[in-house]
Amino acid sequence: MLDTSRGQDPAPTEEARGCLFALSQPPLMIFLTVIGVLLLIASLHDLFLL
Repeated sequence: MLDTSRGQDPAPTEEARGCLFALSQPPLMIFLTVIGVLLLIASLHDLFLL
């Protein structure tokens, strides 16, 4: 059944977390840094050595 009481709403147990929270995680930033460095090395190799 639907609760129609006028009591207080329960407090949220966890605050909403968005994209900036995800980007602040060290494993994700290390992974993105490694991918970025590999792309940079590949592009520099293509520009200067081929």
